[in-house]
Amino acid sequence: MKKNVQNDLAVSVLDLVSMRPGEPAGSAIARSVDLAQHVESWGYQRYWLAEHHSIAGVASSATSVLIGHIAGATKTIRVGSGGVMLPNHAPLVIAEQFGTLEAMYPGRIDLGLGRAPGGDFQTMRALRRDLTQTGDDFPDLLEELRIYLGPERPGQVVKAIPGQGSNVPITLLGSSGFSAQLAAMLGLPFAFAAHFAPEHLHAAARLYRENFRPSETLRDPYLMVGVAVIAAATDAAAERLFTTAQQRFLRLIRNQPVELLPPVDSMDGLWHPGERAAVEQRLHAAIVGSNATVQQGLEKLVSSIGAKEVIVVTDTYDHADRLQSYERVAGIVAKLNAARTTVQV
Repeated sequence: MKKNVQNDLAVSVLDLVSMRPGEPAGSAIARSVDLAQHVESWGYQRYWLAEHHSIAGVASSATSVLIGHIAGATKTIRVGSGGVMLPNHAPLVIAEQFGTLEAMYPGRIDLGLGRAPGGDFQTMRALRRDLTQTGDDFPDLLEELRIYLGPERPGQVVKAIPGQGSNVPITLLGSSGFSAQLAAMLGLPFAFAAHFAPEHLHAAARLYRENFRPSETLRDPYLMVGVAVIAAATDAAAERLFTTAQQRFLRLIRNQPVELLPPVDSMDGLWHPGERAAVEQRLHAAIVGSNATVQQGLEKLVSSIGAKEVIVVTDTYDHADRLQSYERVAGIVAKLNAARTTVQV
C-alpha cells in the first residue's frame, strides 16, 4: 500500500487591531494578543498585522512594534507584517527593524511587503515627505531592502545592523497584477488581498503562476490569499455577525470612523442608493456561514486559484465570536487536509 500525501493547506491570521467606539488602543491590542495565543494553540501558521495610518478604529499603524509585542506573547507561531507598505519607509529602517525582530525571535518573523500608502493622500504626504514617491519605485526599494537583509556584499558601505545576513523571509502583497508579476519574476511568495479587492483575484493568481521563475527562495509558486471568513453555528448566525464587517466598509466608503459596531438583524435600512452594491463588491469573496458552508467556500476558493495558504480576516464586535470563528475555521481546515490525504493501493 502506497500512501500519497498532498501538501496541507496552511491557515493564518491577518489582524488590523480593530477598536470599538470610544475604546483605547490598548484594549484592542490586548485582544490581539489573546487571539494570537489562541490561534497558536489551534495550529495556525502565522499571525500577520497590517499597516494602516490615520484611520479611526484601526490601531495597527506601528506594525513592527506590534509584531514584537505579539511575538513576545507567543512561542511558536510565525509573526509578521501583512504588510509593511515599503514606499512609506526607508528600506534601511525596515531592514533594521525586522533584523532586530529576527534576532529576538529567530525563525519566527515574516516580512510581507506592499506598495500602497495604507491611508489617504494627505496621510501619504505626511509619511513619505518625498512627494515624488508614487509606488512605481517599489521594485527599486525592494532590491535595496533585500541587499540589507542578505549577505554582505564586497565593498558594501551601508549595512543593516541587525539585519545584514538575517534573510528574513519576504512575501509580496498586492490587490492587482503589479506585485503578482514582480513576485513571479523574483521567485517570491505572493499574497493577494481578496478581503477587499476580490475582483482582481483570479487574474493576479494566473499572472503569478504563469510567470513564476524558480529562485533560491522558492522552486514552485506559493500563492496565499487573504479572505474575510466568519464561521458560526448556523448560516443565519454568521450572516448576522458579518453585518459588523459590512458596516465597517460602509463607513469607509462614507469616510467615517471604521470602529467595530454591534451586529444588526438587517442592513436594509442602513444603505443609501448605490452603497449596497459598493460594499458587496468589496466583500464579494467573503466566506460566511456554518461549518459546512465555510468548508464549501474554502474548498471552492482554494481549488479555483491553486492557493497554498489562506490568510483569514475575521472582524466581529464580540471577541468571543471572533475566537469561536477562528476555532471553527481551524477545525474545518484540519478536515479539508484530512480529505486531501489519499491512500492508493
